[in-house]
Formats: sequence, structure tokens, C-alpha cells
Amino acid sequence: MKILVDADACPVKDIIEKAAKEYKLKLILVSNINHLIQSDYGEVVVVDGLSQAADMAIINLTRTGDIVITQDYGLASIVLAKGGMALHPLGKQFTEDNIDGLLMQRYINNKVRKAGGRIHGPHKRNAADNSLFEERIRAIIDKGL
Repeated sequence: MKILVDADACPVKDIIEKAAKEYKLKLILVSNINHLIQSDYGEVVVVDGLSQAADMAIINLTRTGDIVITQDYGLASIVLAKGGMALHPLGKQFTEDNIDGLLMQRYINNKVRKAGGRIHGPHKRNAADNSLFEERIRAIIDKGL
């Protein structure tokens, strides 16, 4: 088991690094060249700036049982298909039971935006979100070990 992070806009890199270090898990943070990502523990993989380059790198590195941290529903669906586990930085675990609905909602939201409508974004991140994420990633790690 290893942890892969879609690191460009991930707000919980420090929590992930702390957990990976405590559990002695390999940690890979994937970022494009437009972001400066550093880690005291994990390996940083830098990809080109093309659209989806980081996602493709994560897909290629993911194996059964790995944990991927991402906000991207499309990436999460591919991780699940490969036998990995996917967790949103807000602590929501992507599963076979919820991924289709999330992808459909993303499609509908995109149609609304293209038609000139407005979609409300996520709430402002707070300390409770960080606590929930840490609780969930530790539970997933414990279950997988």
C-alpha cells in the first residue's frame, strides 16, 4: 500500500505526510511544473503542464490497495476501477456506490454552467474538515494494513 496525492491543489498535504510517515507508507505527491511542491518525507513527481498530465501519472502509478487523495471525480473513478481507494480532501471516500452519482452531478453542473447558470462551490475549509480528513485517512490505512 502506498499513498498517491493529486498535489497541485491539495489542502491536506501536511496531514497526509504525517500519517504516511507514522505508518511508514510510501508517499508520492504528483504535481505539474506550474506548482512548487516540497515534502520532507514523500517523493515528489513533477509532470508537464498539459491538461490531465498529473492524473495520468497517478493512474499509471496506482496499484490495487493504494490510496489516492484527489478532488477529481474522474480520477477517483479510474482509481476505483484499478482496485485502489480514493479519498477527497474533505474526508469523503469515493466508492463504487457513490462514484456514478458524483460523476453525473459533475456532468449536470457543467451543463448548467455552459447554459449560463451558477453552481455554488464547496464551503470554506475549516479545522473540522481537517480533523475529519485525518480520521478518515487513518481509518482507511488501518483497514488496509
